[in-house]
Amino acid sequence: MVLVAIDTNILACAEGAGDESRRVQSVALLARLPEAAVIIPVQVLGELYRVLVGKLRQTPVQAREAVLHWSDAYEVRDSTSSALQSAFDLSAAHGLTIWDSLILSVAAEQRCRVLLSEDMQHGFTWRGTTVVNPFAKPAHALLGDLFEPRPRAQAQVRASASRASVPAVAGFVPFPARPGRVVSNAQVDRLRDAEGL
Repeated sequence: MVLVAIDTNILACAEGAGDESRRVQSVALLARLPEAAVIIPVQVLGELYRVLVGKLRQTPVQAREAVLHWSDAYEVRDSTSSALQSAFDLSAAHGLTIWDSLILSVAAEQRCRVLLSEDMQHGFTWRGTTVVNPFAKPAHALLGDLFEPRPRAQAQVRASASRASVPAVAGFVPFPARPGRVVSNAQVDRLRDAEGL
């Protein structure tokens, strides 16, 4: 399972910050993510509360309820002193704000493969965690992996001349694909179903 962290702006969009189109996209994205694969850095919840009260003019009680909803829906991870130290290093080396750096640092510390964020640099990778803007076109390849029920290692099927003659699974004959092309689990499952495997 690909682990994913969520940045403040994704939750804020789902709560109505921005236009209706972004809200619908954010809600749909969050609904598709496997709950067990999602973490929310605690910094995100603090920032979300600030956005809900400040920008969206919710009462503190309403904002608290919204924040509690998200903390009930997904695993919340605290900021550690080592994550804060890493955030200082990340901010100094790459020019991110300390708060964005802390969110990315906590995501990396939790071994998340993806940090969904509209604000940070799309495609930036640090300590194995890649920032993915879920609204960017074309979509980042890692975005599709978030919706697959199996690990990425199983999702990747690469056809090559050297493997074409040696089936990886008894009875499964590799199908032709462009060299280096990554094929999703869903595509493999459809092909297996078509072949009766």
